[in-house]
Amino acid sequence: MSPRCRNARRLATTGLALLLLSAAGTAVPARSAEPAPAPLDRSIVPAPASVRPGGEPYEITARTVVRVPPGNPEAARIGGYLAGLLRPSTGYRLPVLPGGTDGPGIRLVLDEHAGEGEDGGTGTGGEGGGGGGEGYRLSVTPRAVTISAREGAGLFHGVQTLRQLLPARAERTERQPGPWTVAGGVVTDAPRYAHRGAMLDVARHFFTVDQVKRYIDQLALYKINRLHLHLSDDQGWRIAVRSRPRLAEHGGSTQVGGGPGGFYSRDDYREIVRHAASRYLTVVPEIDMPGHTNAALASYARLNCDGVARPLYTGTEVGFSSLCVAKQDTYDFVEDVIGELAALTPGPYLHIGGDEAHSTSHADYAAFMERVQPVVARHGKTVVGWHQLAGARPAPGALLQYWGYGRTGAAERAQVASAVRAGAGLILSPADRAYLDMKYTKDTPLGLQWAGLVEVRQAYDWDPGGYLEGVPAAAVAGVEAPLWTETISTSAQLEYMAFPRLTAVAELGWSPPATHDWASYRLRLAAQGPRWDALGIAYYRSPQVAWPAA
Repeated sequence: MSPRCRNARRLATTGLALLLLSAAGTAVPARSAEPAPAPLDRSIVPAPASVRPGGEPYEITARTVVRVPPGNPEAARIGGYLAGLLRPSTGYRLPVLPGGTDGPGIRLVLDEHAGEGEDGGTGTGGEGGGGGGEGYRLSVTPRAVTISAREGAGLFHGVQTLRQLLPARAERTERQPGPWTVAGGVVTDAPRYAHRGAMLDVARHFFTVDQVKRYIDQLALYKINRLHLHLSDDQGWRIAVRSRPRLAEHGGSTQVGGGPGGFYSRDDYREIVRHAASRYLTVVPEIDMPGHTNAALASYARLNCDGVARPLYTGTEVGFSSLCVAKQDTYDFVEDVIGELAALTPGPYLHIGGDEAHSTSHADYAAFMERVQPVVARHGKTVVGWHQLAGARPAPGALLQYWGYGRTGAAERAQVASAVRAGAGLILSPADRAYLDMKYTKDTPLGLQWAGLVEVRQAYDWDPGGYLEGVPAAAVAGVEAPLWTETISTSAQLEYMAFPRLTAVAELGWSPPATHDWASYRLRLAAQGPRWDALGIAYYRSPQVAWPAA
C-alpha cells in the first residue's frame, strides 16, 4: 500500500478534531458575523458561460421552501436532493412543494427556453455541441432563487452552481451558524463539450461501491457527466460475468502489491450505474484488450495460444500480455463479456481499450479490432478506444481517446488526426495535462512521472479545441481526466491526486474559451478549498494557488 501523503493526513486530522469538538457539545451560534456574499463571478467552477452580477442577495431562512413543477418526479427528486444537502448544515426543514413555482423560495422550473442567452443564443462555447438539456439559468433576487432548465440535467447542474454560491460550511453534515445568503444576479450557462469525463482505474487497486459513489458525488459538483470505469487489466478483473465466473473469482482475487483485490457483482455494478445516473453521469465501462489482459489469461487457459494459464500478476509493468488473436476461443470470450456488460449498461458507450498491446503484432491487432468492434455494435453500443485504435480501422462513429503527450511521435499524432478527419470522434486526455496520477512535483509521495510533472497550471493551461494539429475543432467530443491507481489504494489518496486538477479539466470541458484565464481560475479555485475542507476531501494545497488559511 502506498504511504498516505502528509497533507492528506493533516487535513484528515483537522477534520477529525472538528468532529470531536462538535460531538463534545460545542454550542452552535444562531448567526455569524459574515461579510456580504461574493459576487457570482468570483466563486463558480467551472466558469459559467455568462454572469451578470448585481442586485440584492437572497437569504435561505427557516421559512424557505423548495418549489418544483407539479407532476414531475425528476424535478421533485432534484429538489429533494438539494434539500437533503442543505438540511444538516442549516437545520431548516426546507420542504419540497410541488406547484407554485412562481412563489418565493428556491424554485426549480422546467422551461424549453432556459439556458438561452439574452440574444437568443445558447450561451455555450459551441464547437463540441455540449448545450441542449444540460444548460440552465440561475436568477437570484431577494424573493427567490430560480433555476430553470429544459431538462433535469440542467436543473441538476444549476443546483451545483447554487451550492458553490453558498458559504462552504453549507456542505457540512452538522448544524452550522448562518446567515445563508446567495449573491444577486443572473447566470446563464451551458457546456462547451458533450463529453466531460473522469476515468477511475479500479483494476490496479480495487475500490468499493461506496468509494466509487463518493467519487461520483465529487465529480457531479463540477458538472462532470461521464464516469469511465477501467474494469480489467493485468492485475485484476473487476466485473462478474455469469458465463465466465473465474474472471472475477480468480482474476479479481488480487491487485498491485498482492492485496485481496475484489470485484463488483452484477448488483454492485447496477448500483454504481444507478447512483451515477442520479447525478447525471453516464457510466462508460472499459474491458481493455487485446493487451492488459493477464487477469483473464490467468483465469482461462484456453485464452492463451499455448493453452497454459498465466500466473496472477501484481506488478506494474505493461505491454507483456495478449489475448490469442488466432483462436476462436478469444472471440467467444469477447462475445460473452461484451454481451453481458452491454446488457448491464444503459449508456451508449463501451470502451474496448486497445493501448499498449506490445505483445500483439500490428497485423494481429488490426485483425482483432476488425472482429471485436462489430460485436460492440451488435450489442447496441458505440465503440470507445484508446487512440492506438487509429492504427486499425475505427468503426463508424467510434471515439478515440487520445492520451499522447509531448514525447508522442509526429507519425502517431498524424495517424490519430487522419482517423478523426475520416469520421472518428476524439476525447482528449493528454497525459502531461489530464492524467491525475502524474506527480505534482518531484516530491509528491504518490503517483508516477513518466509523462512529466503536472502542477495545477499545467493541467489548466491548454485548449482542447486546438490541441492536436490537423484535428478540426468540431471533431473534439470533449475531455477526460484519467486516474490510474498503481500507487493509489485509498479514497484519501485518490482525492489528493484528483483535487484540484480535476476541476481544471472540468472547466476546460464546460466553460467557453472566452472565459479561459489562469488568474481568474486560480482565484475561483482558491474559494473551493474551504468547501473541500467541509466535504472532507483530502486535496493538494498547491503553492500556485492562494488558498484561504485553514
